[in-house]
Amino acid sequence: MLPGDLHSTLETIGLIGLLAIVFAESGLLIGFFLPGDSLLFTAGLLSSQGLLAPLPVLLVGCFVAAVAGDQVGYMFGSRVGPSLFRRPDSRIFKQEYVEKARTYFERHGSKTIVLARFVPIVRTFAPILAGVGEMRYRTFVTFNIVGGLLWAVGVTSLGYILGETAPWVEDYLLLVIAVIVLLSVLPVVFEVLKSRRATQRHGEKGGPPGGL
Repeated sequence: MLPGDLHSTLETIGLIGLLAIVFAESGLLIGFFLPGDSLLFTAGLLSSQGLLAPLPVLLVGCFVAAVAGDQVGYMFGSRVGPSLFRRPDSRIFKQEYVEKARTYFERHGSKTIVLARFVPIVRTFAPILAGVGEMRYRTFVTFNIVGGLLWAVGVTSLGYILGETAPWVEDYLLLVIAVIVLLSVLPVVFEVLKSRRATQRHGEKGGPPGGL
């Protein structure tokens, strides 16, 4: 979605439409393709120009929508998710996926819920996997609030501040959004590289005897 499209989209859907998108992307499976980061940044920019809701209303609304979306995702995962894994011979789901999710969130749970907010697609599935993996509810709620605050309030405020202090940023909105997207995928790239290095080290240590 291009910057001009973001402007026109936000002007068309308004605050309610923005909150619906933030909610959907944060915890509904149908929302994984939505441009949350870009919309939040552009919403803050438009708010600084008086073209959208006042900043306090925008920040509170986006924060509540983001946290509520993750809560719904968690509840969906905890109530519906496990039932999808009960049949070992399922062609789509397997019991081992639940165990992997549980192990992953026991190991990286709190960090994942916060960092996932800044990673497209991952932020949609993280709360669902947390529910499927039976992550402790109190822990999830705590880091859901922290993540929602940093993401919804942080990205929106960044757009507002730049709109206030650097009006020229609108002329380079495509570049700014590209940087935001790049920063969003860096955690995934880092984890992939880290995983590959670990796999390579494991392969070297557990290679066939005799140098074969």
